Amino acid sequence: MHLIDPAAHSRRAFLRRSGQLAMAGTALPFALNLAAMGEAAAQAAPGDDYKALVCVFLFGGNDYANTVITYDDPSYNAYSAIRIPQASGGIAIAKNDMDVAKTLLTPTTPLADGRQYALHPSMTQLANLFNVDGKAAVQLNVGPLVVPLNRAQYNNSNKKLYPQPPKLFSHNDQQSTWQSSSPEGSTVGWGGNLGDLALSQGANANSLFTCMSVAGNAVFLSGDQALQYQVSTNGAVGINSVKGTGGYVSASVRSAMAQLVQEARSHVLENEYNRVTKRAVEAETTVTGALSGALPVDSFGALNTGLSRQLKMVARLIHGRTALGVKRQVFFVSMGGFDLHDNLIANQPGLMQQLSDAMTAFYRQTAALGIADKVTAFTASDFGRTLASNGDGSDHGWGSHHFVVGGAVNGKQFYGTPQVVSINNDAKLPGYEGHVGQGRLIPTTSVDQYGATLARWFGVPDADLPGILPNLKNFGGNANGIDYPKNVGFMA
Repeated sequence: MHLIDPAAHSRRAFLRRSGQLAMAGTALPFALNLAAMGEAAAQAAPGDDYKALVCVFLFGGNDYANTVITYDDPSYNAYSAIRIPQASGGIAIAKNDMDVAKTLLTPTTPLADGRQYALHPSMTQLANLFNVDGKAAVQLNVGPLVVPLNRAQYNNSNKKLYPQPPKLFSHNDQQSTWQSSSPEGSTVGWGGNLGDLALSQGANANSLFTCMSVAGNAVFLSGDQALQYQVSTNGAVGINSVKGTGGYVSASVRSAMAQLVQEARSHVLENEYNRVTKRAVEAETTVTGALSGALPVDSFGALNTGLSRQLKMVARLIHGRTALGVKRQVFFVSMGGFDLHDNLIANQPGLMQQLSDAMTAFYRQTAALGIADKVTAFTASDFGRTLASNGDGSDHGWGSHHFVVGGAVNGKQFYGTPQVVSINNDAKLPGYEGHVGQGRLIPTTSVDQYGATLARWFGVPDADLPGILPNLKNFGGNANGIDYPKNVGFMA
């Protein structure tokens, strides 16, 4: 199987986790149970070094063609003919709706054959971060791959020779595949694997806070021993009976409950339950203390969207990293609403502006904290969508375009291979084999390559990368006339 190797994850750890989950009762929030049971560690690093990766997941499958819009005349004309201009009832964004001064991307190294791209008209902040600050990069056509594929290989019946990611075009399965290299049901993600890898090197004084989510449970942050610690946009999640909420308002009752759920017991199961609870209570206290210091500058200002609140919480946690005792962290935040089979034109602009404004404000916040070169944010999504319109939207696809933002990013550049703008299936036409119908892009950069480029910057040695990204071993050369480097190059 071209999936994460279960042999790399111990039976003892599995049994430990299963037992802990079985012991978790309704008296504790499930998310806090999961987090409190976790053991994670950061990669060892010299001196006062710190690095963080922030995954911004776009749930629903973002429409790539109206996010990073092909702009040069030949490509735009093909895009407009396929998607039909809005004035004629289609979903193609008109060129005169794109303010060239604000959304046309001007890379340091121009693309071959005069290719150009512009961002969605609502993404002026991120375009400015690309063009002026040079702190954003665009990864073209990235998605799950087991091996390099073209359309003929995709259609080949020999799936052993040309394996495909399992359950393509399925929301739940491709969300999991992006995060873990396995379909729905996976328990180990490559973000969590980063924590597992560093366990024996342990630079974090408190290993619990290496993998942190502000968006609920995500397999991305789960490893063998690395289990995510979840917080809300308001901070750490407390235990009602100990915090005095949920009806336990009496100080005496609260004190009694706190003692009952934390004291040592003679029964092994009771004692383990209380040990985990005690750790959860202590962790909540630590996180609350780390968040007590205000940001010296609030770069988010009046921005108050769901994603901006999540990213602001990440910034606050990073600001409090000394109190948390961490030098390596992986975060997960998310947005929903991208499954736009219809109402694409009505709904995507607001989503794009939220993404653009929040990621830009987050970068500026890290710059204000003096750690912009130590924090890298990147987007991911279930899949891209069809280039062909279904009338008022687009359907499930495969490859998509994504953003990488941070002070250590080799910005103001495109990475990967520009797609041929077509929905034709004529194999005789060069480049038209890059999709599997209706403009569903076959990725020309794999998630493993994308993740490996981030992991290297994070400090993972080359020899350890295959244990984190299991399909990386199948990339590193030229196939079907396309280069598939293990290091895509967007990180310094």
